[in-house]
Amino acid sequence: MSNYKSQNQMDNKCFSQRLSVFHGIKMPEEGYLVGYAVLIDYFSLEVPTPDYLTLISLKNRKYKTEDFQVLTPRYQPKETLYHQLVFALKYEGIHVLFFKKLFEKLPQEDIIALVQEEPQGQYSRRIWFLYEWLMKTTLPIPDLDTGNFIMLIDDKLQYTIPESENSKRHRVKNNCPGTSEFCPLIRRTKKLDTYLALNPQDTIEGNVKGIHKDILLRTSSFLLLKDSKASFNIEGETPTQSRAIRWGKAIGQAGRETLSKEELERLQHIVIGNSKFTKMGYRLEGGFVGEHDRINGTPIPEHISAKHKDIEKLMEGLLKTSNKMITSNYHPVLTATSIAFGFVFIHPFEDGNGRLHRYLIHHLLAVMKFTPQGIIFPISASILERINDYRKVLEHYSHPLLNFIEWEKTKDNNVKVGNDTIDFYRYFEATKQAEFLSECIDDTINRIIPDEVDYLQKYDEMKAWLDDHYQMPDMKVALLIRFLEQNNGLISNRAKEKEFVGLTNDDIQSIEDNYRLCFN
Repeated sequence: MSNYKSQNQMDNKCFSQRLSVFHGIKMPEEGYLVGYAVLIDYFSLEVPTPDYLTLISLKNRKYKTEDFQVLTPRYQPKETLYHQLVFALKYEGIHVLFFKKLFEKLPQEDIIALVQEEPQGQYSRRIWFLYEWLMKTTLPIPDLDTGNFIMLIDDKLQYTIPESENSKRHRVKNNCPGTSEFCPLIRRTKKLDTYLALNPQDTIEGNVKGIHKDILLRTSSFLLLKDSKASFNIEGETPTQSRAIRWGKAIGQAGRETLSKEELERLQHIVIGNSKFTKMGYRLEGGFVGEHDRINGTPIPEHISAKHKDIEKLMEGLLKTSNKMITSNYHPVLTATSIAFGFVFIHPFEDGNGRLHRYLIHHLLAVMKFTPQGIIFPISASILERINDYRKVLEHYSHPLLNFIEWEKTKDNNVKVGNDTIDFYRYFEATKQAEFLSECIDDTINRIIPDEVDYLQKYDEMKAWLDDHYQMPDMKVALLIRFLEQNNGLISNRAKEKEFVGLTNDDIQSIEDNYRLCFN
C-alpha cells in the first residue's frame, strides 16, 4: 500500500494546478484547478477538457457559474490519485470517457491498489465497478458480502434512470442510463431541472382546448409538411413538394416501429429517394462533415465521423441503450438527446444522417408518450430558426475531438482515420445538447403549435367572409390571402391588374380592411 501511494504522489509536485487560464479557458478567478481536468492533463489522456471545471478559490469563496464550480480551500483534495478521483466522483459526477482512458493507461495492479485503498468505501466500489464494467475484465478481488448498496451515479449531479440494477459483487446499484457499449451522460443543471419539471402534455392540451377537430387535423398536416421542409432546409436542400410530403408522412408515423438497423435503413431510403449516387446502408468508408480545399481538394473537416469498421458495434450499443432508456423510464427529452445526437455524431450513413437524427427526436418523444397522440412536433422548424445555436451544440462536441483524431486524405478526398476513436462516440457528455433541445421543444409547444392553430382560425374567418361576399373558389381565396400576407395586408397593383382584375376599388378597400380585422 505504501508503495502505491509513493508511486501516485507527483514527485513533490501537485495534481492541483494554481492557474488563472487553463487550455485557453479563463478562470472566474485565480485558484487551484482540481478534479477531472487536471487528471486528464497530468496523465496526458486523450480526453477533451470537460465542460464543467472545479476551482479551489484563493479567496475562500464558494459559487457556481455556467462552466465552473468554485469551492473554498477546505475542499482541496490530498495529492494522491485516489483522493483526486474521490473528489472528482463526489463533486463532478462520473466521466465515463475519462475512466476508460485512465484504465487503459494504468497497470492493473495500480487499479487493484486504488480499489483496495478503502475496500468498503463508496468511491472505491464505484471505481471497481466502472473498471470491470468498461474493461470487461474481472479483477482478482473477492466479492463484497457486507455493506449497504450504493448508487453508482449521484442523481444530484447527473440524471439517472429510476430503475437500477444491483451488482452484488460490488454492492453497487447501477442507475446509469446507458450501457457499457454506449453511455452518454447529462449533467444536472438549473435550466434542465426547470424544464423537465414541466408537464408539456397539459400545456399542449390547454393550448388546443376548445379548438375544432378540423382545425387540429389541418394543423397537424401543415406542421408535418413544415417540419419536413425545415429538416431539408437545415441540410441546405430545397426538396420537391412530393419528396417533402413523403418524408412528412414518415415523420407522422414516428413511434410506431421499433428502432433497428433495418428500420433506419428503410427510413434512409425514404429520405434520400433516388439512391443512384449514394451508397445506401451503413458506410463502408470514412466520413466527415466539412468542406474541401478549392485548389487541391483536401478535406477540411468540421466533424469526423466514426470509423466505418466501428459503426456496427456503435449502432448496436446505441440501439441497446435506446431500449434501456425507454423501458427504464429515463426522461423522454434526455433520451431523445442522448440517442439522436449520439446517432448524428456517429454519422453511420453516407447521406441522410441529419434528417434521420431529427426523425429520432420525433420517434423517441412519441414512443415514450411525451407528445399527445395526434399532435405533431415541428421540432426541425424550431431548430431551423436557431440554426446558429444548433451548429454550436454540434461543434461543441465535434471540434474538441479534432485534436485527438489522426487522419489522412484518401485518393478520393475522403478521410481515413488511423487511431482508435470508438470511445469518443460511445462516451460523451450531452448537457449542452439537452439544454438546446429542451429550448426547441418549449418553443414548439408554446409558440409554433399555438401560432399555427391561431393562423388557421384567422384564415377560416377570412375565407368565410370572402365566401359570403364574393363566392370565390378555394384556390382563389388561398391566392388572395397569400398576396395579402406577402404585401403587408395590401393587394398589389399587379394583382389588381391580373388575378383580381374584377374587383372594384371599394371591393379592394373592404377586403384589405377585413384582412386587418382578422389577422391583427
